[in-house]
Amino acid sequence: MLRLHYNLEKVSMGLVAAIMVAASIGGIVEIAPLFTIDETVTLPDDLRPHTPLELAGREIYVREGCYACHSQMVRSLADELDRYGPYSLAAESAYDHPMLWGSKRTGPDLARLGEKYSDAWHVAHLRDPRAVVPASIMPAYPWLGRPLDTRLLEAQLATLARLGVPYDDAMIANAEADALAQSRPASDGAAAVVARYGERIAMRAFDGDAERLTEMDAVVAYLQSLGTLTNAPYQIIGGGEQ
Repeated sequence: MLRLHYNLEKVSMGLVAAIMVAASIGGIVEIAPLFTIDETVTLPDDLRPHTPLELAGREIYVREGCYACHSQMVRSLADELDRYGPYSLAAESAYDHPMLWGSKRTGPDLARLGEKYSDAWHVAHLRDPRAVVPASIMPAYPWLGRPLDTRLLEAQLATLARLGVPYDDAMIANAEADALAQSRPASDGAAAVVARYGERIAMRAFDGDAERLTEMDAVVAYLQSLGTLTNAPYQIIGGGEQ
């Protein structure tokens, strides 16, 4: 076997061909299961898509590279279950494009972060991480206090709807208004947001200022939604069915 490998190394084109074969086999093993994902992953009945405000926060989260240091995938290991909660299900990320599971953990996993800390904690942490966690190496994001640009939300929801996310025509048409109303629970449009996305969504001024809709509102709304889009993981851990 070693002699065969040695001889192959002396033939450059043969070595290239062998590498291509090995890479192809690995790629097929990883990609083939995706063709049957619709048959193997059952969507929970209570799974909801992100609201426009949460979706805007997710886009900022990706823009700022947060996914490079934080995974959103709790593995089925005892120490992870003890620290983060129920292990992640593929169905939880069915509406995520792209999904942000990952494996890099410079910072903690965020899959079950929703409602674990207060909005005020998140705002302070994003503005100055070391003021909250002295040993933190996370960069500060003070510019998130600027106004949120909602002009592309309607187009974003329409695009995701074409990819299978269950945004209906009313959700798409009211994307900008719903983003604003979610941060103003006393506004006229708040009831419509709840009617479209369900009573489990958080309705409040996430950055503490109901007079302005900011990128901070969006990011905190997104962080508070993580792990709350379905109760399926908790039902499975507790012995229930998905």
